[in-house]
Amino acid sequence: MSPVAVIVVTWNSASVLPGFLAALPEGMAGLDWRLVVADNDSADDTVAVLRELAPDTTIVQTGRNAGYAAGINAALGAAGDYGAVLICNPDIRMRQGCAKRLVDNLGDGVGIAVPLLYEEGSDTPHRSLRRESTVLRALGEAVIGNTRAGRFPALSELVTDPAAYRHPTRADWATGALMAMSADCLTACGPWDESFFLYSEETEYCLRARDRGYATQLDPTAEAVHLGGDSQVSPRLWTLLTLNRVRLYRKRHGPLATTAFRTAVLLRETSRAALGRKASRAAATALARPGALRRTPGP
Repeated sequence: MSPVAVIVVTWNSASVLPGFLAALPEGMAGLDWRLVVADNDSADDTVAVLRELAPDTTIVQTGRNAGYAAGINAALGAAGDYGAVLICNPDIRMRQGCAKRLVDNLGDGVGIAVPLLYEEGSDTPHRSLRRESTVLRALGEAVIGNTRAGRFPALSELVTDPAAYRHPTRADWATGALMAMSADCLTACGPWDESFFLYSEETEYCLRARDRGYATQLDPTAEAVHLGGDSQVSPRLWTLLTLNRVRLYRKRHGPLATTAFRTAVLLRETSRAALGRKASRAAATALARPGALRRTPGP
């Protein structure tokens, strides 16, 4: 079998790379693998860290802050032959044998396999499984919140049932911090959509894979720690996440349904802004502007 290509996209990632690289041998145990990193014009020592700590890494320097999907595409283009691909953030810390368990899930209709994710310092698994967006689910989350609405599949994207995280579970999509993908799935689906600079690109790819007959499946025996990001607290990143969520819905639905969905998402962000959440205030302001969905704003 061809080796597993470990695909990482970096941007000013020097502080998290040493921990990622240190955990990689145990996480990839039992597999033949090679590391391919696409660096989106980091201004720090990211490339120097890679060359010092992982000199065999294939490094693709995009020359610009091209976005996550563009970085993935650039790395895949340099990966050569592979039997499967592991796409991961540099702030992931895989636990023993994580990657092999994920790769072993691929096949029999599964094109994408994801692990049980933990936040740093927490023993509680992150609820990483999602359902496809609908107007009713957006309204449910706006009115009663995604955690409470998650108990009712028709009313929330978020899968909150604890049983779903104790057994192999298929979902419409999953958090994209760490994903194993079969070569067949990647061939069938083609390149990642670079119009999503950041956020929703993994959602779009999982849904596109599902449309082509490849499921996304959680394996709870595969575990990793995700150091996380600041989208929940950064107004700029939360705005980008919110706009891309609506842009993806528009990509898959007609104008009337998109207007209804956008209104429901705006209701959610407005209600949370009224409670003092600055990130929601920024997202609501951006979403209400004419032409907000015309392009993806990058950092």
